[in-house]
Amino acid sequence: MSRIGKYPVPVPGGVTVDVKGQTVRVKGKLGELSFVVHDDVNVAMEDGKIRLSPRVETRQARTIWPTMRTRVNNLVLGVSEGYRQELEITGVGYRANLQGKDLVLSLGYSHEIRYPVPEGIKIEVEKPTALAISGIDKQKVGQVAAEIIAYRPPEPYKGKGIKRKGQRILRKEGKKK
Repeated sequence: MSRIGKYPVPVPGGVTVDVKGQTVRVKGKLGELSFVVHDDVNVAMEDGKIRLSPRVETRQARTIWPTMRTRVNNLVLGVSEGYRQELEITGVGYRANLQGKDLVLSLGYSHEIRYPVPEGIKIEVEKPTALAISGIDKQKVGQVAAEIIAYRPPEPYKGKGIKRKGQRILRKEGKKK
């Protein structure tokens, strides 16, 4: 029995939820999101909470059930609070700035990297070496952060590159003479 799946998703004030069949549409102060729940999982609104349960007693239904509950919970949290990831840029001459709708990264290559900011995502450059990515869709925020990190992942010898705030880089010792 799933421990995550059996708990209902609480709906905070100011958030409206519409369940039609397998589609869950959530609207809040930050925006609107929708998600289609897997066919093996039943979704219903009860007492101001969203309750999910497996439709059939199969292995797949039991394994997908807590995942669907977490995805619906992420929708509710996204439209009420939003998601935010902070990135740090480490390295001599490494910096970032916004030019219009593009994020321009100088990461030690012979050219600047222009990253077009996707729709629904807001990127703030707090310092030339600090970025904040925010939005209502958790998956999209994480994907944008991963794409930016992929341009120059942190390396273990000097620690240069782009990393998430608070992430520890295991450092290696260099060559000995």
